[in-house]
Amino acid sequence: MAEGRLPTGDELLKALAALANPHRIRIIGALFRGRNYVSRLAREIGMSRPLLHMHLQRLEAAGLIVGSLELSAGGKATRYFEVAPFVYELTPETIARATSTLTHDTDRRSAEPSGPPGAEPAPQRTAARGHRHRSTTPDPGCSGRSGQTHPPEHTEKEDLL
Repeated sequence: MAEGRLPTGDELLKALAALANPHRIRIIGALFRGRNYVSRLAREIGMSRPLLHMHLQRLEAAGLIVGSLELSAGGKATRYFEVAPFVYELTPETIARATSTLTHDTDRRSAEPSGPPGAEPAPQRTAARGHRHRSTTPDPGCSGRSGQTHPPEHTEKEDLL
């Protein structure tokens, strides 16, 4: 992002999401020292090439790095990455101004149910699969410690999910 221009809400959200990962912070730190290609960068930061490539794509989509394809004298294509010039001044005012430019797609992603059109949303689960709620009242037939808790009895299959 160019200096002096305020980011749109979507630009700010993309940049913050891209930077919310320690691997991506390390990648930007390594690329700050100079442009690099995937294999060498992967060795330098100790990351697999496929994982590094995924992080590079995310950083590039956010506009934080740029990639360029270059041909060697032998005709081999190598993709180099470098840090893009960017400045983000993160203040309450910047965030407030950016909120007016958020697209509706950003809001709908978390609000819309997933699945085919017209499908009913899946029922909400209240407990994780395989976990039972524990009763906080002691079992009167228990001869153990006072206040010992026991899981409630389940008679329906739905309760076990």
